[in-house]
Amino acid sequence: METKELTCIGCPMGCLITVQMENGEVVSVSGNSCKIGDNYARKEVVRPMRIVTSSVAVSGTDARVSVKTASDIPKSAIFDVMKMIHQTQAKAPIHIGDTIIANVAGTGVDVIATKNYGI
Repeated sequence: METKELTCIGCPMGCLITVQMENGEVVSVSGNSCKIGDNYARKEVVRPMRIVTSSVAVSGTDARVSVKTASDIPKSAIFDVMKMIHQTQAKAPIHIGDTIIANVAGTGVDVIATKNYGI
């Protein structure tokens, strides 16, 4: 049986979680003080996911607008997502929630604006 120890990032508690795995499957999770920790640990050891935040250049200006992925993406796709974000220029006006990059890096997740610009 394989044991993995994680610090939960699901809530501010930062619980030290122990995950027991057998044949690549989670057998047990302990140390979490809430259900969020259990869900986080199970997902983290099998298929880690992350929300990505960054900023995108605004066409014709020196400005940048803040963006994030609309939901979590596979951790393994972060570098591809960041490459696309850095190559992108958004056109003003930009509204919070506007899709800046659809289906970024083939993840099925959009990159959206988190700030208004030029309104």
